[in-house]
Amino acid sequence: MGARVIDGRPIAGELKKRVASEVEGLAARGVRPGLATVLVGEDYAARAYERRVGGLAAELGCRYVCERLPREAEEADVLAVVGKLNADPRVSGILVLRPLPGHISEPAVFSALDPLKDIEAVHPVNAGLLALGRPRYVPSTPAACFYLLDRYLERSGRPPEEFYPRSTVVVVGRSNNVGKPAVSLGFARGAAVISCDANAYRAGRLREHTLKADALIVAAGVAGLIDESYVREGVIAVDVGINPVADPGGSGRTLLVGDLDFGSVARKAEALTPVPGGVGPITDVWLLKNTVAAGRGLAFRAQSGGERGAPGISGGYGGQ
Repeated sequence: MGARVIDGRPIAGELKKRVASEVEGLAARGVRPGLATVLVGEDYAARAYERRVGGLAAELGCRYVCERLPREAEEADVLAVVGKLNADPRVSGILVLRPLPGHISEPAVFSALDPLKDIEAVHPVNAGLLALGRPRYVPSTPAACFYLLDRYLERSGRPPEEFYPRSTVVVVGRSNNVGKPAVSLGFARGAAVISCDANAYRAGRLREHTLKADALIVAAGVAGLIDESYVREGVIAVDVGINPVADPGGSGRTLLVGDLDFGSVARKAEALTPVPGGVGPITDVWLLKNTVAAGRGLAFRAQSGGERGAPGISGGYGGQ
């Protein structure tokens, strides 16, 4: 296995120091950011993510609350919880954890969020701003993908501003929270971007698209979907997949694996990310980064009586 394994943990650690410094600066002004998550049901990956971000919020000194509802909760119950959090001045950022049960409309829930507290940019206004290149917030997972790629390129002696305009970024998966925003972030960096999903797979054409990738981002939610036959020599592969599977060793434990067939892809890739330990740690910190940015923006507006609708809290695509 000749590929470099891009460990996201030290990259996340560096970012966390920056966020901690921002929290300290806000505390000196009497501002304490607050994160709220909304969890409906008992999805394994959602519960694991909730525990991680809750612990990180506490570590950074942010307020944290998780609103838990049973799977059978009605849509009106979820909307009521969102409304309560919108009105709570102690909450600066709200994350509605996916997946929602099938009887609850994601668009309805996301549209109910206060856009200034919508730190994952799922409200139509924030999603539109992102697509137009004027983001209020950059969603945490696609932001983490490109933050990791940018740091890797810099440390391997290739300035990102030179790499992307002459490269092709292929994004597998078109979800509203990862795939589509990742396309916008690739465009913002000047790359040629190819977006493909299950339709390309069913048509037998996924491989022809992924073989064009200089940088490949896979967010399909299918364990081991991409093997070495789908990638060219020298690709940089970023695995967003978080798929719970039973331990093949028979321990009875549940393991998390990615969308890449790691060992196979590593035989051809220049570099790739592991699961866990790749994009995930950066995603967690970025969510708190957006929470802190939201807290700063809300505090400024409260103090100045400024316009609530103004975009640009997060400071742009790179967030640097």
